[in-house]
Amino acid sequence: MEQKFNSSRLFIASCLALLVTSLTFAIRAKIEGVFGGEYGLTGEEIGWAFGPAFWGFTVAMFLGGLIIDIVKTKNIIWLAFFTHLIGLVLLLMAKDKTMLFISNVFIGFGNGSVEAACNPLVATIYPNNKTKMLNRFHVWFPGGIVIGGVLAWLLMTQAGLSWQVLTSLLFIPLALYGYLFFGQTIPETERVSSGVSFKDMLKNVGAPIAIIALVGFMILAASVPSIQIDFNASITYIVLGIIVFAVIIEALVVNKISLLFPVMLFGMFLTAATELGTNQWTNALLDNAGIDPMIVLVLVTGIMAVGRYFAGPLIHRLNPTGVLLGSAIFSVIGLYALSVASGAAATLGSAVLFAIGVCYFWPTMLGFVSEYIPKSGALGLSIMGGAGMVATSMVLPIMGRSIDTAGPQATLRFMTILPIILVVIFIGLVIYMRNKKAH
Repeated sequence: MEQKFNSSRLFIASCLALLVTSLTFAIRAKIEGVFGGEYGLTGEEIGWAFGPAFWGFTVAMFLGGLIIDIVKTKNIIWLAFFTHLIGLVLLLMAKDKTMLFISNVFIGFGNGSVEAACNPLVATIYPNNKTKMLNRFHVWFPGGIVIGGVLAWLLMTQAGLSWQVLTSLLFIPLALYGYLFFGQTIPETERVSSGVSFKDMLKNVGAPIAIIALVGFMILAASVPSIQIDFNASITYIVLGIIVFAVIIEALVVNKISLLFPVMLFGMFLTAATELGTNQWTNALLDNAGIDPMIVLVLVTGIMAVGRYFAGPLIHRLNPTGVLLGSAIFSVIGLYALSVASGAAATLGSAVLFAIGVCYFWPTMLGFVSEYIPKSGALGLSIMGGAGMVATSMVLPIMGRSIDTAGPQATLRFMTILPIILVVIFIGLVIYMRNKKAH
């Protein structure tokens, strides 16, 4: 059948849309200090105001995954464009935590709509190289943070310009991806073209009702300051136990399907929080490291961008499960090294280890789901991406409070718990996949 869509143009447009998303992350990492110093917000308040950039992302991804085949991919793309536009305009007007919160709602919704549309789009236009091309697509997340970090250092640190000048530059890639998508034919998602029903897509998510309820609760906890997640309280663990029980019953008893997707979802909570939570607080975590924190952020994300672009041979050699296990091990080493590093050289060396660790987390998690749980369709990819963002929205104020009270180094040591849990999960995943292939 003759190809009716321009895959190269669609891929480039998708990359530019993701570039806008990643530039918002880089800018937040820089202006965190501005709102803390110039506008007088505490670390916890900034974490709360930044939260919608993550849970708004989650809401957009969940809704997009559910309705993308009804409203069509192109309409989700244009929703991303206009919510990005509104969010950036509101951000330029922000001077307090409320306005910062509202602007991040729109920006988060735009970012989530990009992922909801473009992840399944990339998987659809490159059906034989999903994990490789998803890694190349996600080059532009760390790549955009590198660009944003360099621009922040040049414009604000060196030239002394305002953060509004830096933010205004985002309108350039925004206009470019709008132009490249305009008038293009967007193909149906792979789930539709392969004939998998909507009911089967829901079933292959494992426990869709319990998962959506869980993420809804997490969004509420992240967005309402009065709802605090206290890990020293027994009620927290009772609630978690009830949720785990509900997921197991819905998956094994109701849908009669394995727990593979829910396990990967839990892994996504931890991988995203490890990567994005640490990167978003780079400025505060490394304020006394003897080197400009934005240089460290550029180094970390630069390594991530290069690693993702050349991910194909590594994934072919180790397969996704081996890559994920190795990533978790390096993340533990990198975070602990950062927590004890003293001076510029030690900080940079530790940052390299951390970068190697988190480099492949996000795209390889998505690639694993797309390859090994393909019937979960666009919803599966959207739930994974959205879950990663809502986990980050929850960890940001927790980290902010820890930085305010215990200090940066103690916070980094606390964060090593997450990849330690991941090491255990991914060892189990490697064993499970080997046994599955043997059968």
